[in-house]
Amino acid sequence: MSASTTATLRHDWSLAEVKALFVQPFNDLLFQAQTVHRAHFDANRVQVSTLLSIKTGACPEDCKYCPQSGHYNTGLEKEKLMEVQKVLEEAARAKAIGSTRFCMGAAWKHPSAKDMPYVLEMVKGVKAMGLETCMTLGRLDQDQTVALAQAGLDYYNHNLDTSPEFYGSIITTRTYSERLQTLAYVRDSGMKICSGGILGMGESLDDRANLLIQLANLPEHPESVPINMLVKVAGTPLENADDIDPFDFIRMLAVARILMPQSHVRLSAGREAMNEQMQALAFFAGANSIFYGEKLLTTANPQADKDMQLFGRLGILPEAREEHADEVHQAAIEQALVEQKSSEQFYNAAV
Repeated sequence: MSASTTATLRHDWSLAEVKALFVQPFNDLLFQAQTVHRAHFDANRVQVSTLLSIKTGACPEDCKYCPQSGHYNTGLEKEKLMEVQKVLEEAARAKAIGSTRFCMGAAWKHPSAKDMPYVLEMVKGVKAMGLETCMTLGRLDQDQTVALAQAGLDYYNHNLDTSPEFYGSIITTRTYSERLQTLAYVRDSGMKICSGGILGMGESLDDRANLLIQLANLPEHPESVPINMLVKVAGTPLENADDIDPFDFIRMLAVARILMPQSHVRLSAGREAMNEQMQALAFFAGANSIFYGEKLLTTANPQADKDMQLFGRLGILPEAREEHADEVHQAAIEQALVEQKSSEQFYNAAV
């Protein structure tokens, strides 16, 4: 077994090492990734999250992939910050369909002082339901980060999106160093980090490798690493970007798994365009987290019942919460999946 498949966590990956992982034969890469995965996780458990847009559109950032940017005309209906009670009702629905983490996203450059009290109440309310809490609100200052941590926020999502070298081609309204500073504030506050990137924006292999190097060489690896496939939205500058090769996307997941063995690698945006075989291969490559539900902020996502059916066919079960797991609720989810699988087998036999 190579050194890369051992349990040692590294924070000193070089570009040459990471590119060597990317270009090795596909079967060798997946075997290595699966070996690493099994050393740290149950290979048949996937963490399930639900994502809700709590404030939509009119964002001052100019991210070329984003339909929520105020710089582009995508026909997106702008919405103000949701009422706290409505957010809590959505969180309850997410828990009822089997999510263990509830993520709340706001299209802001950074949260304002007037909005922070409402955001903190959302965190407290969702936490009280027994769900893990996650938010993405843009850039944070140190005081805001501490306030979120004290309210009970478990995870903060702040994606790096791409490599430092390619970043300026995608975003000009926020610097890479500002993103890294927000991640540092989050880590210092005691919260967990959710940070990843997007494939299919015209980046090179070096860019993909350098994105993963930025994440893997942080003093502590992010606990969650979402890997997104670009969802091309009419009206954005990337609406006509070339499709990413599915095998290249799977390679990204596998290399992320090898570089960050103890992180949850999330199969994130773009799943609506992936067939079941591609998703199954993604789980084999080491992806062990998904967003569950019909929508990711503003773009489509496979419906929850389709995910449950796929889980049943693959023998995958949802992962319990890391802390204070609701064992009764978890057992109900698992039983539903067993019944779904049994029902499909009976139906197939009858045919």
